[in-house]
Parts: sequence; C-alpha cells; structure tokens
Amino acid sequence: MMRPAEGTIKPAKVFIIGAGVAGLQAIATAKRLGAAVTAFDTRSVVAEQVRSLGAKFLDIDLGETGQTAQGYAQALSPEQMAKQQAAQAQCIAQSDIVITTAQLFGRKPPVLINHDTIKQMKAGSVIVDMAAESGGNVAGSVAGDTTVIEGVKIIGTGNWSNEVALNASQMYANNLFNLVSEFWQKDSNTYAIDLEDDIQKSAVITHQGHITNQTISELRAQQDTHAMEQAS
Repeated sequence: MMRPAEGTIKPAKVFIIGAGVAGLQAIATAKRLGAAVTAFDTRSVVAEQVRSLGAKFLDIDLGETGQTAQGYAQALSPEQMAKQQAAQAQCIAQSDIVITTAQLFGRKPPVLINHDTIKQMKAGSVIVDMAAESGGNVAGSVAGDTTVIEGVKIIGTGNWSNEVALNASQMYANNLFNLVSEFWQKDSNTYAIDLEDDIQKSAVITHQGHITNQTISELRAQQDTHAMEQAS
C-alpha cells in the first residue's frame, strides 16, 4: 500500500493456485513487490508454508485429498474439481493478477479457470498460466502466446527456464553434480545403484532391462490397459 500526499493506493491483489516450487516462489516475489497475496493448493499440508511467506491461504473443503509419495498433488474427482472452481471464483474475480501453477505428473493439467470465471474479472486483469505448455489451467490460454479474453490478458508463455537460460543451466548442473557425487564410489570409480535408497528409488527409471520406477510403471500399465480397450 502506498500513501502519498495525493491519497492512498491500495496494493495489487494476487491469487496463486498451486503452492509447489513455482507457486511458493511466485508468492514470495509478489509479497516482496508489496502485493496482497492469497494462495490455494489441494494439499492442505502446504498451508503453513503459504502463511510463512506472508500470504493468506484460501480454505476450500474438498473432502479427502492428498499427495503422492513424491509430493505431487493427486488428481481430484469431477465433483471436487467443480467445487474448487466455484469456491475460488470470487477470489479470482477480485484479483488483479492470477497465477496458475497446477500440474499433475504424467497427466494433462486440470482446467481451474473457465470462461464464466474469466468474465467476472476486471478488464485489465492478468492471468499467468504456467501450465499452458502441457495443456493449461485456464480455458482459452495458448501455449507460447498471450491472448485477451473479455478484457483479461492471459499469458501462456511456456518453457520458463529458457527465459533465464544461464541461471537455469547453472542450477541444473549443480543439482546433477550433487546427485552424482552422492553415489559415486571413488574406490571403484563407478556409480552405485541402490534401489532401496529413497533418492534413487524416485530418480532411476530403468535398471538391468526392467522399469524400476513405480510411477512410470503405473503410467505404462494405464497406457497398456487403454490400448487393449481401444483394440477390443
């Protein structure tokens, strides 16, 4: 909030959907810029993280929800999705900026903002759909492009890491170096595979000709089942 001699300028209202890595960073950045921030995530366990950054957590009772062992949000039922859309519509309509970051590992992201909700927003408002490249959280968003619907600008820029290529490369290289160093055996000059280790259990996809990653195995089983149903 700014209070010059001419009067009071209220802070921009920012609503962030999804409190994973991208969402939490968006919250922190918006707060540093002086915005009034509200956030929502289907995983109620992240509410405290949201509040610790100075944002308000929007409580929506969706019944039983959760996350995978890897920390990813689980898909909602159609009834839960409809309830979420309805409950967050008022908050979206009152916001100047909405940022959506909701992704489902290995699946198309859910549509969280429909055309009816966009119509309720003020002209000049902005929606940043960070999931546009993989399908989008916002109806009408276009991957790699910016569109305007009902006076609302919808930014569908994808591949965000390319926008900061130098820093992204540095961070990626650092993570890979730490991963390899953790399991590198200096005596034998080899990389030790240990599928009982929690890190490798999630990171290793195949070993000795077999799929070892549980998430990938489940996705492949679903694809095989779908293919059999299509063929029959």
